[in-house]
Amino acid sequence: MIRAVVIGASGYTGAESAALLLRHPDAHLVGLFGSDRRAGGAGAAPSRFDELFPRYRALTDLRVPPYDGAALDALKPDVVFLATPHEVSHELAPALVEKGVRVIDLSGAFRLRDIDVFQRHYGFAHTQANLLERAVYGMPELHREQIAKAPLVACAGCYPTASVLPLAPLVRAGALDASFPFIIDAISGVSGAGRSAAQGTHFCEVSLQPYKVFAHRHAPEIEQALGARVVFTPHLCAFDRGILATIHARLAPGWTGGKARETLEQAYEREPFVRVLPEGVMPGVGAVRHTNFCDVGFACDDASGHVVLVGAIDNLLKGAAGQAVQCMNIQTGRPETAGLL
Repeated sequence: MIRAVVIGASGYTGAESAALLLRHPDAHLVGLFGSDRRAGGAGAAPSRFDELFPRYRALTDLRVPPYDGAALDALKPDVVFLATPHEVSHELAPALVEKGVRVIDLSGAFRLRDIDVFQRHYGFAHTQANLLERAVYGMPELHREQIAKAPLVACAGCYPTASVLPLAPLVRAGALDASFPFIIDAISGVSGAGRSAAQGTHFCEVSLQPYKVFAHRHAPEIEQALGARVVFTPHLCAFDRGILATIHARLAPGWTGGKARETLEQAYEREPFVRVLPEGVMPGVGAVRHTNFCDVGFACDDASGHVVLVGAIDNLLKGAAGQAVQCMNIQTGRPETAGLL
């Protein structure tokens, strides 16, 4: 059995990670920790996990104390999930890797390879250049072999997952005009903003509006993953979970829509968690909620060469915890779908 620990279990992605591990046939969730005051204040008894998230009643009696390094060491984990703020993952990951623990980081601390770009978008100095070089980007469909050997997996972000998976096979095949930046308009449910209360993400305050235009930290992550320019505009909408990314591109000379669709279908025909939908069918977030699937739609106007791709995921699963468990399965030699179907 894989001895697993989740740090940051008091947040949405940490809770989803814990729930998946509790149901995993080959994992034993041996401990949970928080990464902020929701784990319990000084002198207070740590909250039970099922008190923080009542939908997990009867699954576990584990508590969520504040993070403690000595307590973590005593649990002797094989794998640690860091569902923590970027700064916390940046601080904790090096010592865990040094101890021989496999680390799966759900934050953005180790995704961007360019430290200057990282510091511009994340707002703090990255001091772990050596570990950054060893980290593997956690998108299994693109980096499966590297993930299997990685001491640290930097799980792909939610928007990048919904955007990159539809595009990557076509970019790699040269099917799309590289002189035309990919236009990505993506809509996320409010859980993507985290669990902390804020007026801007209060359900009654949210309608549908773009935010962080030309300034979102996932834009350079998408560009890094694709090796291509993008214009990325995220939107927040009043639903709880899910992401829908609509992508505009142009065919490269010599390509047809039929050939591009065939390339996309062949790339993912054996992938367990990517579903390329039939011609004329477009994805919706309702079909992927509470799953680890990415649904992909494709349409092309051959007369103009204009391509529309659509990716739909559950931001808390394929965009976070589900993808993290998928990476763990690869790291530990388990079936990739274990605990996810």
